[in-house]
Amino acid sequence: MKKDHRTLVQALVATLLPFGAWAGPVNVNTADASTLAQELDGIGPSKAQAIVEYRQKNGPFRTAEDLLKVQGIGERVLEQNRANLRFSGAGSAAAPATAKAPAAPPKPPAKR
Repeated sequence: MKKDHRTLVQALVATLLPFGAWAGPVNVNTADASTLAQELDGIGPSKAQAIVEYRQKNGPFRTAEDLLKVQGIGERVLEQNRANLRFSGAGSAAAPATAKAPAAPPKPPAKR
C-alpha cells in the first residue's frame, strides 16, 4: 500500500512539474531586474539589469521589438519570451502631482 501511495505522489509531482517551470507574463515596464531574470527565458541578472537601465534612461518599452535595442537581447531571446511580455504603462505619462488646474477668471462685480 505504501508503495502505491509513493508511486501516485511521484506521478502527481511529475505531472505538475512542467507548470512550475513555465515563465509567467511579466510587464517589462514595471518589473525589477530580479523579476525579469526569474520570469524570462534566456535573461540572467546582467541582461535583466540592462533592461531596467535602458528603460530608466529611454522611457517605457512600447513593443517587443523595442527590447532588441537593449545590449545582449537578440531575436532568439525575444522570440522565446514574446508570449510572456507585457507593456502596460508604455506611453501613459502621469501628470506631475504638483500640477494644478488653471484658476477660473474672477467674476465681475454684481450690479445693484
